[in-house]
Amino acid sequence: MSGEGTTRRMQDPWAGLRRFTDARIAIGRSGASLPTEEVLAFALAHARARDAVHTTFEREPIEQGLQALGLATIRASSRVPDRATYLARPDLGRRLSQASADAIAALDPAPSDIAIVIADGLSTTAVAENAITFVSHLLPMLRKINLTLAPVAIVENGRVALGDEIGALLKARMVIMAIGERPGLSSVDSLGAYLTFGPKLGRSDAERNCISNIRPAGLKPPVAADKAFWLTREALRRGLTGVNLKEETEALIAER
Repeated sequence: MSGEGTTRRMQDPWAGLRRFTDARIAIGRSGASLPTEEVLAFALAHARARDAVHTTFEREPIEQGLQALGLATIRASSRVPDRATYLARPDLGRRLSQASADAIAALDPAPSDIAIVIADGLSTTAVAENAITFVSHLLPMLRKINLTLAPVAIVENGRVALGDEIGALLKARMVIMAIGERPGLSSVDSLGAYLTFGPKLGRSDAERNCISNIRPAGLKPPVAADKAFWLTREALRRGLTGVNLKEETEALIAER
C-alpha cells in the first residue's frame, strides 16, 4: 500500500530474467512512470554512450601495446577533418587522406598474408579497452601457421571499408579490421572485427565476415580470436570471405 506522499515501486514479473541480459527489461514502474533509479541509470548509460563516440582517440597506448607484442605500427587518418564531420559524412571515413595514402605507398612494403587495421570507429572506448587484448590472443595463432604480417595501421576517424584501401596499399592477401562498434546503452565497449580477403577499393559488405560484440561481457576476446583465426585460415585456403564463408569454429576446437 502506498503511504501519503509516496508511491510504491511495482515489481515487474519478468524481473528474474534480468540476470540473463544487460538489456533494459523488467525495470519495474512507480505509479505510471519509471522508478527514479532507472531514469538515472538510463541518463548515465546515455552519457557513457555519447562519451564513447566523442572521446578523443588516444593512439599512443595502442601503439605501445602492439609494439610490446612485437608488431610494427603505422599511423593513418581518413579524409575526415573532425569528429562532427565523421558522424555526418560516413563516405569520408571510408577513404584514406591523401597524406596517409602517400605515406603508406611510400613504404613500398613486401607482400604479406595479413594486414591488421585498428580504427576508432564509433567507440573509442571499445578500441581502448579491447583491441590489444583481441590482437594478443589472435597473434600467436597467426604466427603458429607462419603467416606474415604487414605493419599494423592505427587509424583515426575510420570506417570499416577503409581497411580495404589500407590492405591493398600494404599488399596484403587479406585485412582484419578491428573497429569500435556503435555503442548501445548497455554496451559502450563493443569491438567489431571485419575480415576481407583480397582487399581493394570497391569491396562490398557482403564480401566481409564480421565478428561482433567483442568485450568481456559479450563475446570474450579469446573466443573472438578463435573465430577470427578460423575465418582467416579458411579465407586464405579458399580464397574468399563474406557470405560464402560460414564460421565453423567448432572444427577448430575439435582439432585441439
